[in-house]
Amino acid sequence: MSDLLQAKYAVEKIQLQKILNETHPIHQNLNDDVTNYNVFEKIDIRVGTILEVNDFEESYTPAYQLTIDFGILGIKKSSAKITDVYKKEDLIGRQIMAIINLNSKEIETLKSECFVIGVLGNNQDIILLDPARKIENGTKIG
Repeated sequence: MSDLLQAKYAVEKIQLQKILNETHPIHQNLNDDVTNYNVFEKIDIRVGTILEVNDFEESYTPAYQLTIDFGILGIKKSSAKITDVYKKEDLIGRQIMAIINLNSKEIETLKSECFVIGVLGNNQDIILLDPARKIENGTKIG
């Protein structure tokens, strides 16, 4: 391919990516942060059941403090900015998925011991990921 054609192709690709990003934000930066497969393999995602939900008063943005049972792995605490989508009473007893092998993180007055995962909905709200059927707490996602 000639240098001129390569340059034209590169410009068109950039323009198309810009249009795609503006019209479909979900596609933004898909190739910017590639993770090594060996790093990805180390992420430990487990199923847990929410036991307790409290308002996280100290949070800058509305959030809940969650107490989650991971079976033989124990009970862990986390926070989640999901107040727009879920009522507290609807979360109790719900199974969720969380990354459990991250270093704990201080979030205001809470020591978060796991990272509850979800997907961004169309309104930029967080929809929790959960198993399709009830399974044992602590089960590893593979």
